[in-house]
Amino acid sequence: MPDEGGSPPGAILLCASDQLEESGRGAVFDVLLWRAPVRAFALRYEGRVVAYVNRCAHVPTEMDWLPGEFLDADRRYILCSLHGAAYEPTSGRCVGGPCTGGRLMAIEVLERDGRVYWYPSRDIRPPPAVEQEESPTRHE
Repeated sequence: MPDEGGSPPGAILLCASDQLEESGRGAVFDVLLWRAPVRAFALRYEGRVVAYVNRCAHVPTEMDWLPGEFLDADRRYILCSLHGAAYEPTSGRCVGGPCTGGRLMAIEVLERDGRVYWYPSRDIRPPPAVEQEESPTRHE
């Protein structure tokens, strides 16, 4: 999703802020983790946006139990759909289940002017299609 100007340097537009309701459905997006395609997600919890690679620390499997649904029935923890590992949403730390002491891989996010952006890192990069959308087009 390209941004029309105004995006912070190095940031990639993820979604409009109002797409992330408090303790609601997550926004799922594609990234490259160590050059391999994987999914990531962002959600709003306790008023702030957090984002993680969509992989359980116990077994590298996607965690949403329905598309974009990551929180348990009480909307307190991110819950792995495969083994029930529970993660604290604001830190990504595993607080119960087979990965106790593990942590989700965080993605840096920024919310500004009604939009949510994410920042690539050394290990987490945008897929090629997103990089092309973010680059200015040259006409010669």
